[in-house]
Amino acid sequence: MWKDFFYYSKAERRIILFLFVTALGFICMGVYLSGKKSAQYMSHGENGLIDSFLVHVKPMPYAGNKNVLSASEKNEVDNYRLQYFDPNTVDSLTLRRMGLSGFTARNVLRYREKGGVFRDEESFSRIYGLTSEQFRVLRPYIVIKKESRKSQDTVPVFERKPRILSEKYPEGTVLDLNKADTNALKRVPGIGSVLSKRIVAYRERLGGFYEVKQLQDLSHIGEEVNRWFCVKADSLRKLEINKAGLEELRRHPYMNFYRAKAILEYRRKRGKIKSLSQLSLFEEFSGKDLLRLSPYLSFE
Repeated sequence: MWKDFFYYSKAERRIILFLFVTALGFICMGVYLSGKKSAQYMSHGENGLIDSFLVHVKPMPYAGNKNVLSASEKNEVDNYRLQYFDPNTVDSLTLRRMGLSGFTARNVLRYREKGGVFRDEESFSRIYGLTSEQFRVLRPYIVIKKESRKSQDTVPVFERKPRILSEKYPEGTVLDLNKADTNALKRVPGIGSVLSKRIVAYRERLGGFYEVKQLQDLSHIGEEVNRWFCVKADSLRKLEINKAGLEELRRHPYMNFYRAKAILEYRRKRGKIKSLSQLSLFEEFSGKDLLRLSPYLSFE
């Protein structure tokens, strides 16, 4: 049945073939014309843009070379004239007339403003921006006068005051470790400014020393200084373990965050801590820790 559907007479087949060829021809012509027009547009458009860009491009001097002259500066080259000059007194205009760039001339003036003095020709050659060729040309014209060479000697020099050392205590002197300030500590042989400040800061965090040996908790303090100190009783600041907050507890040198946190958790769940024996049940505290802490704890 489908063969009957697609059956055409001979005349109909000729008409269909003609229409097909005609349509194919129009399609090919359209493709050809559109391609040609696009190529022409691209050719003229791109060339026009490139030509427009190149018209506005101007050669620029290399920015990294400070001695490259601008167009106005190049006009002055013909007027360059060499003359004898003293680099300690010459002005920037004279330097420019002799061929130096503004950058190099300013460096000469800045050097002099900061107290610099050119004592010989070689010192002038070290100016930043001055090329070896420029120095070779200018060197025969450099004349450094004696009075300008000595000008640096007239600059006032502030003498450093001698350091006054603290007089040390005589042998046999004994200080109260919990009351001595930094000035007193500095007078102990073997203790200077840095160590005295560290001792006072550590004493403040501890709440006071209960024995002189605690000085060895600090680095760079040997046992030889212990003979200069004593500790009097009842001079410690207690740490109220049932009232202190997290920051106050952890700030103590013999505590840390985990020990302070364990104390707060126990207080929250079970109430006050009544004795040191309760702390011994905490895994965060060793026997040594409790021994060191015991003089500082208050269970009120």
